[in-house]
Amino acid sequence: MTLPTPAPTTRELARQAWARAATGDATFDLHRASTDAGFRSYWRGATAAGSIIPGGAASGSAAPNSAASTSVIVMDSPPDKEDVRPWLRVRALLEAGGVRVPRVLAQDVEAGFLLLEDLGADTYLHVIGLHNADELLDAAVAQLLKLQAIACPSDLPAYDEALLARELRLFDEWYLGRHLGLSLDCGDLEKLDLVYRQLIDSALAQPQVLVHRDYMPRNLMPVDGGPAVLDFQDAVRGPIAYDPISLFKDAFLSWPEDRVDAWLDRYHARASAAGLPLPSLAQFRRDADLIGVQRHLKVIGIFARLNHRDAKPKYLADVPRFFAYLDGVLPKYPQLAPLVELIEHRVKPAIAEQTRAHEGLA
Repeated sequence: MTLPTPAPTTRELARQAWARAATGDATFDLHRASTDAGFRSYWRGATAAGSIIPGGAASGSAAPNSAASTSVIVMDSPPDKEDVRPWLRVRALLEAGGVRVPRVLAQDVEAGFLLLEDLGADTYLHVIGLHNADELLDAAVAQLLKLQAIACPSDLPAYDEALLARELRLFDEWYLGRHLGLSLDCGDLEKLDLVYRQLIDSALAQPQVLVHRDYMPRNLMPVDGGPAVLDFQDAVRGPIAYDPISLFKDAFLSWPEDRVDAWLDRYHARASAAGLPLPSLAQFRRDADLIGVQRHLKVIGIFARLNHRDAKPKYLADVPRFFAYLDGVLPKYPQLAPLVELIEHRVKPAIAEQTRAHEGLA
């Protein structure tokens, strides 16, 4: 029995109508291109020959499209869930600094729709491997150095103590509490507080630059003049080691430790030569380790939240990667021993128990 196709929602109808008006193509159709971990979605379509493609958001001009067709992307940011203005603002900031970003062809800020150039279907995550990682990551670092050299506007949010702590508490609330069902006693909370204090102090003591906050292969597109940088709307002023560790210790693929070490060293050399405010290599490596721990804990919490709050369970499959990152770093720092104790004595047994329960239900 074939189920009837559900009627389009009001948002779907509005998106389609806006895209046809923006492209000047009355027959323009959209198909899902990708989704975001947040509430944004991306839609691809090809315009018909002779349709009107805007010349750019700044000029507002338009010109006939003489090609057989032009593929474009519609970014849909529902205004009640995702304000598109931070994305536009940071995009302009990055473009002015020479960073390759998507070109905006048309926009409706109030409705939450943008018409963008189509950079292709494949991100770095799709095309990178051990055979080409050095070349691709070298290009990614070149873009990152441009990004980090941009002066932060005075009103750009800071990666301050409140934000660092709020992110760390995602691990407590969403992974330990909601996902594993752990009730932390006063001793557990004290251990976390001691470690979190160390991580926050280390982050605040680092040289502060423009930080993307998710500079990783999934947000880089292999295009001419690139890679093009995506998903930059949450940029802040923060610790210089944050984006390099995000790039080399990715959320969705892992590299041999010796390769990561070599890439961090090479980043340090290139960033120092570019005049960025870096400490000694030894201090930078320590900074990268500690801000990496902060990020790993945060992402574990975010992935649990995506599952339980947003009904996106696929991200949980990558949580073991972050515990592996933690296992590789935590033993090097005695001040982080309370976190090691908590993970070994409370968290890993709870994970094992949960796994056994799921296997029993399978």
